Amino acid sequence: MTIFVCVSCRGQGEGEGGSGLALVNALRDKFAAASAEGVAVKPVECLAVCKRPATVAMVGAGKWTYLVGDLTAADHLDEIVEAALSYQRSENGIVPWKERPASFRKGVVARIPPLGFEIQEQQTT
Repeated sequence: MTIFVCVSCRGQGEGEGGSGLALVNALRDKFAAASAEGVAVKPVECLAVCKRPATVAMVGAGKWTYLVGDLTAADHLDEIVEAALSYQRSENGIVPWKERPASFRKGVVARIPPLGFEIQEQQTT
């Protein structure tokens, strides 16, 4: 799985990369320390959620993508790691609402279906 972190938006007084770059570095350190395999953290230019920095996208092959905003390294690092590991363990990327950390319950901007997704047609009798 990959966690893309927006590094375009900056709050007042933040330098180039702002809170997103701090989040990238903190997540990389945290996953390395946890020896978490299969999780890549990558900076990305503009996820177009500028009013809710920092924003992350959790993406996995054949899984739904989550776009989550209003995150900071100082306040949400452990919750992002927890959510990422739950996402990684899931079959389809859908993490039940009750199992999501608080910041993810409040911060979800979108949940996007995987490429090739087709809705199951309900049969009528």
